[in-house]
Amino acid sequence: MEWYCSEPRLAFNRTVVLRYRIYLELKQYAPTTINLRLAAVRRVAYEAADSGLLSPELAAGIRRVKGVRRIGIRVGNWLTVEQGKRLLAAAESDSLRGKRNYAILAMLIGCGLRRGELLGLHAESIQLREEHWVIADLLGKAGHIRTVPIPEWVKAAVYAWKDASGISEGTLFRSINKSGRVWGNGMTPKVLWEVVREAASRAGIEKLAPHDLRRTCARLCHLAGGELDQIQFLLGHVSIQTTERYLG
Repeated sequence: MEWYCSEPRLAFNRTVVLRYRIYLELKQYAPTTINLRLAAVRRVAYEAADSGLLSPELAAGIRRVKGVRRIGIRVGNWLTVEQGKRLLAAAESDSLRGKRNYAILAMLIGCGLRRGELLGLHAESIQLREEHWVIADLLGKAGHIRTVPIPEWVKAAVYAWKDASGISEGTLFRSINKSGRVWGNGMTPKVLWEVVREAASRAGIEKLAPHDLRRTCARLCHLAGGELDQIQFLLGHVSIQTTERYLG
């Protein structure tokens, strides 16, 4: 606001936001700082359009203003749509273990869950609300609660596992013993790593971690037209800056 009022400006539009970005760059702020401030401006545009104070065309133009490129090493991997399909196809889906593994991969890619969220997920949390399947009241990091939408294909994979395993309550994903039967009341992070690593190996994908599938979910949502704040809510991030980092 201080910059905007420092001299006469045009109306709140894409050109003004571009000039603001140039001003921040000339001040030699760090790329992370610039991108955080631009994210706040985009949010203002979104809320203004939602309240009828700004035309949808102007708001769309402002939201298209890109942030500053950050030079450095990217932490983590992102799968393309084709790689994601290959990973899912590599998971065996005939046996009980295969149905579990396929459902796990589907949840990670389709819902963007954290490892702890997936391992602690209860069967009762998957509910039909307002004609949409969701993970209701998911307890995430730092005690934040959110509701996560479940795509239809993910729901089909989860219910194939539920029907085959007979699990209707309690922890959804559990260990399977050598005789091929459900065992215990849950799974360890090590087993989850093995599920992802084995599927990645079959699909010819190197160095893939469970959290990379969460990043992949974020990027694929963004490429499909998802708004930044929608993806932030989906992933349960407190800071929109974290969500931008997840998009690479």
